[in-house]
Amino acid sequence: MEWQKYQTAEETTLDSKADVYLAHTSRRSASLATTRMGSPGSTHDTHVRGPLPPEDELRVRVKAEIRKRLRGLRKTTPSAACAERSASIVQQLTDLEPMRAARRVALFWPIEDKHEVDLRPLDASLRARGAQIAYPTVEDSGEMVFRYVVDPQTMEDHPLGFRAPSSDCPKADELDAIVVPAIALDPTGHRIGYGAGYYDRALVAHPRAVTVGVAYDFQLIPEVAATQGDVQVHWVVTDRRVLRASPDAGLVSPGP
Repeated sequence: MEWQKYQTAEETTLDSKADVYLAHTSRRSASLATTRMGSPGSTHDTHVRGPLPPEDELRVRVKAEIRKRLRGLRKTTPSAACAERSASIVQQLTDLEPMRAARRVALFWPIEDKHEVDLRPLDASLRARGAQIAYPTVEDSGEMVFRYVVDPQTMEDHPLGFRAPSSDCPKADELDAIVVPAIALDPTGHRIGYGAGYYDRALVAHPRAVTVGVAYDFQLIPEVAATQGDVQVHWVVTDRRVLRASPDAGLVSPGP
């Protein structure tokens, strides 16, 4: 794929910060590896249950460190830069063949104060060509499900802090594509979310859907330490590249 990317001085500085972060994270991961393992605490993914072998315990702690630092980096990204990068991601998704073929698509509404990727323009374009659009919600049972939404403006504030469809909206039992948010992604399709495992469990319930993880390019890292219960996505899309997830995939520069 050819890339035509105009980077402002602001974005160039941001990507440089990301490079510094990744170098620091590698050193930090090595440091964690030499630290005596403690009892499970707040650094654990909450969907990981029961005692873990030392190597898995280490992966969970490394993931927590990456999550914390990349959330901070995304939070300090200027809103204008997030909007520009989000627009590029929407265009990448619009051009992606599995998305073009999908008639039933699950998106997510951005949590704006966390500077999540904004897919609202994609919602509009998909509806314009007749696609049904679903959004996630977390039920009282703790299960994440997707429900079809006719008008996104009717969604409600969920107690967990995001906009979600009401219980009156029909459940989306069959989906062609699911776009998944991420705090970090790697070329093999492993991702880091907020740590509760909602999406991992929800994706298992939709084995026929094509799954696409989206994030800003500075959130794409060489390797996510996979842990128990993690579910890989099929595609990785950022503002600068589109990757078909593969066990043999590596992270290379997308070019200028």
